[in-house]
Amino acid sequence: MTDVPPLVLISGPEQILAERAATSTIALLRESDPDAELIRLEAASYESGELQLHASPSLFGGSKIVLVRDLDEAREELVADVVDVVGAGLDGATLIVQHKGGVRGKKALDALKKNGARVIDAPAIKSDRDKSAFVTNEFRSAGRKIAPDAVRALLEAVGKDLRELASACKQLVDDTEGMITADVVQRYHGGKVEATGFRVADAAIAGNLPEALRLARHALASGLDPVPIVAVLASQLRQIARVATAGRGGSGQLAKQLGMAPWQVDRARRDAKGWDGERLGRAIQAVAAADFDVKGGGRDPVYALERAIMTITAERNG
Repeated sequence: MTDVPPLVLISGPEQILAERAATSTIALLRESDPDAELIRLEAASYESGELQLHASPSLFGGSKIVLVRDLDEAREELVADVVDVVGAGLDGATLIVQHKGGVRGKKALDALKKNGARVIDAPAIKSDRDKSAFVTNEFRSAGRKIAPDAVRALLEAVGKDLRELASACKQLVDDTEGMITADVVQRYHGGKVEATGFRVADAAIAGNLPEALRLARHALASGLDPVPIVAVLASQLRQIARVATAGRGGSGQLAKQLGMAPWQVDRARRDAKGWDGERLGRAIQAVAAADFDVKGGGRDPVYALERAIMTITAERNG
C-alpha cells in the first residue's frame, strides 16, 4: 500500500522541482502497483470530458494515475472538469495536478484543497542564496559533500539556470569521488566562457589591470558578449557596497538579511579591503555608464568594457 492520497496538487513556478515532485509521486504509486496506467493531460490540448473518461475505473481492473499539467493555463472546460471529478471522488485512480501559480484555475485549486489534496510546493528559486542551497542539497541527496567555494565556482561556471545546475551536479556526482572542491569544479567546468566574467570581475576588483584585461579579451575572443561581463562587474561592486554598509554580524546572519549566500558575504568582505566609499562609488558609476554603452548607447561595446575595467582598477589602487 502507498500513503499517496487520491489527490495531489503540485503548486509553484519552479518547473524542475514540479517535475521531480510528479516523478517521485508516480514512483511511489507504482511501488504498490507497477502496472498502474499513467495518463498525461496537457491544458493546451485538453478537450471537454477527457478527465472524466480517464479518471473512471478501468474495465480491465488496475489503477490509474492521471497527471494534469499546466492547470494555470487551462480553459474553463478543464477547470470545470477538475472540479466535477474532485467533487465526485476517485475510484482506483490518483489525480496529480500541476499549477505554476496565479489566479487562473482557482476554482479547481479550491476544490482540490477542500477535498484534502496533498499540496507539494515548487517555489521559485531566484536568489543566489537559494541557488547555493539548491546545489548543496543536490550533493547531500546523493550522499556527497561540496565545499562552499566549490558551490560558488559551480554557480559562476555553469550559470544560474536550475536545469543546467542540476545537470552539472549530476555529472560531478557520477564522474568524481569524495569531496567536491573548487579545483574539481574548475577541471570540469572552468573552461566555459560564463566563468570568465567572474574571473574578470575578481581581477578588476583586486586592482590587477593586466590580468583583468587579458581575461576580458580572452572571453570576448571565445564568443562572450560584453553585456554579461559588465553585469557581473556591477553585481560584484554592488555586493561589496551592500555588505560594507550592512554592519557587523556573522556571514549567515548577513546573508539572510541581504538575500545573499554566505560565501558571497565572505567574498564581499574580502574584496572590500582596499576600497573606501568614494572610490567604490566612482567605480559603480563607471560600470553603470559602461552598462548603458554596451547595451546600444555607445559606439564601441568592447572599448566601454575595457574603460570600465581600467577605471575600477585605478580606483582600487588609489
